[in-house]
Amino acid sequence: MNYKNKDFVDNLVKEHSTMLVRFLTRRMKSREDAEDIAQAAFMRLYTLDDLEGLSNAKAFLFQVAANMSIDQLRRQVLHKNYIDRERPIASQDRSAMTTVVPDNVSLERELEAQETLRLIYASLEKLPQNARQAFILNRSKGMTYPAIAEQMGVSVSSVEKYILESLKHLRKVVERSEN
Repeated sequence: MNYKNKDFVDNLVKEHSTMLVRFLTRRMKSREDAEDIAQAAFMRLYTLDDLEGLSNAKAFLFQVAANMSIDQLRRQVLHKNYIDRERPIASQDRSAMTTVVPDNVSLERELEAQETLRLIYASLEKLPQNARQAFILNRSKGMTYPAIAEQMGVSVSSVEKYILESLKHLRKVVERSEN
């Protein structure tokens, strides 16, 4: 913690914490999440070098908090999508799959998520045949590792290796797209 900012940030907390939590509660639809983000935003201000040099500290604080709330909402959507993908998919028809996006996510964020999904589908084509096949059988068709091993004529440990390779590849692709 940068102690030279302590008094300045303490004053910001006293003056704006209630308004900031109210602002974040409207965005997050959860007072608990709003309070957590507000606290994290104030903590981030402690780490800045020249906080008193800001022309509008309140605006900066609210922008930091807004960005943190967007990040939190994005993580919630990604988590929900991950959980949904982990469940076996009943329909094999890709067109029947829909993405559920919370009401409080902007169109821009939804488009970013769709672009990331397109990037993931494109990057699947770059995987080796066995890794791609094992991943698709597991994630799209909901097949178990032993069933995939039997269909592909390989061991279960090979299927595990293929899927792990696919996940690592996709994680790198997503991380690069976020940067």
